[in-house]
Amino acid sequence: MDNISTDMLFVVLGILIFISAYFSGSETGMMSINRYRLKHLEKQNHRGAKRVSKLLAKPDKLIGLILIGNNLVNIFATLITGIIAQRLYGDAGVFYSGLLLTLVILIFAEITPKTLAALYPEKVAFPSSLILTLLLKLLYPFVIAVNWITNGILAILGISSEQREQHSLSSEELRTVVNESGALLKAQDQDMLVGILDLENVTVEDIMIPRNELVGIDINNEWKRIQKQLTQSNHTRVLLYRDNIDDVVGYVHVRDALRLVSKEQFTKATLLRAVREIYFIPEGTPLNVQLLKFQHAKERLGLVVDEYGDIQGLVTLEDILEEIVGDFTTTMTPTTSDEVNIQPDGSYLVDGSATVRDVNKEMTWNFPTDGPKTINGLILEYLEDIPEANLSVRISGYPLEIIEVKDNMIKTVRILPDFYDGIKT
Repeated sequence: MDNISTDMLFVVLGILIFISAYFSGSETGMMSINRYRLKHLEKQNHRGAKRVSKLLAKPDKLIGLILIGNNLVNIFATLITGIIAQRLYGDAGVFYSGLLLTLVILIFAEITPKTLAALYPEKVAFPSSLILTLLLKLLYPFVIAVNWITNGILAILGISSEQREQHSLSSEELRTVVNESGALLKAQDQDMLVGILDLENVTVEDIMIPRNELVGIDINNEWKRIQKQLTQSNHTRVLLYRDNIDDVVGYVHVRDALRLVSKEQFTKATLLRAVREIYFIPEGTPLNVQLLKFQHAKERLGLVVDEYGDIQGLVTLEDILEEIVGDFTTTMTPTTSDEVNIQPDGSYLVDGSATVRDVNKEMTWNFPTDGPKTINGLILEYLEDIPEANLSVRISGYPLEIIEVKDNMIKTVRILPDFYDGIKT
């Protein structure tokens, strides 16, 4: 060292700090890279992605290589700094040179390169993988020896080097990825993807047409009345029952009825022969499960039944698809917009039969969804009684005024969301 000039030592020190910055940035870039995008690029035969993926397949060796190189460089930088300080300022300068070198390494070899690599991991990792691959071949015996020692220490602690966190995402994590995709996905596409992920959290009761709103035809009625109901039906599939909805015969497709009419064979007997068997759905079935069941059974609608076999409502394939793509323009069921009407004073008149989940989704409100399915049911559960009109309550921080009660049901409610103060009751 005595034969090397001080100026040359400064040059070597600068090079060592630069190399230290390279190792620090490479480590952050390699570990920060998006694994799913990496797999995508790898499938497209991206050379840099393939190199990075190969290095990340054995993270213990990669980290060992980077740390060996970084520590060696930093140690030599410390030695050279001490020699320079000794020459310029004597023994007293050695102490202060250590403090100065720490600050320089922290700023220029740690924080700055790691921040840059975290912001642009691909731009750092892909070119860096060329050098790291070469260094790994050159220093492989040394890396293996170091890893053997560290793995032995981990084994003593009861930790296997083969234990590795799996890079798989839960549905909640996938939902976060979709919501944070920003400009990468259109808002409509985001809503559809989130809708698919939400299917497992929604049951058939949440979207079914409730029993009291089911429309069907009593086959025990007079034939002329049945004909009139069929011709005036707003649905392509019509339920048929005897006397009451609990005695369901099946359903008939209006297309089949029209075919019988065209052949002049349209009688009650021929209509009954055209009846299709009804499909039953246990309550509590998640929508993602029911969607697959509809697909396997080649069915498009089903009646939801409780544990006693009593009919609770009706669910169609279109209802499930609307949870993904939004309302169809051809739907005959009332939309949330029809059930929630804004008033001049800023309040909202809400139909008591409106589902809590749909109202929350449409209006971005926060009524509880783990209990009753409708606004009427929510208020009845809260009061534990059938109220009179003009009664006011507060549920989940929202002031509600009961406007109309009829047939033991709350028909209309006024909601004042502007007064929401976040108080949970």
